[in-house]
Amino acid sequence: MEVIEKDVAATSAVLELALESWKFQKLFMRAMSKMDMAEAARFSNQHRYFIKRIGDCLGDVGIRFVNIEGHPYDAGTAVTALNLSDFDPDDALIVSEMIEPIVMNTSGLVRAGTVMLKRAGA
Repeated sequence: MEVIEKDVAATSAVLELALESWKFQKLFMRAMSKMDMAEAARFSNQHRYFIKRIGDCLGDVGIRFVNIEGHPYDAGTAVTALNLSDFDPDDALIVSEMIEPIVMNTSGLVRAGTVMLKRAGA
């Protein structure tokens, strides 16, 4: 029983670290957009490698992130929309930003994501 509890705790710790990495990499992308082209190009490859490694490590413990940024918003999607009240019920909405990704494992949903929305075509 103790081994199972340690395994769950370890998986939870990996997930929390990966979620913080998700937030950090989004901030890093914004910082890269303010760099000159040559400098940004140097960091771009490192950024891609970092994202791949996070995905690989999550996959090793059976977890994956789902990013629906740019996709149409549906009320049944496993996300909390922070700015949903800013829109009318009949507005066509898309996910403009994933604040936190949807977290899935082999059994299904682990944690709902957090998003910001915007009107489609805006």
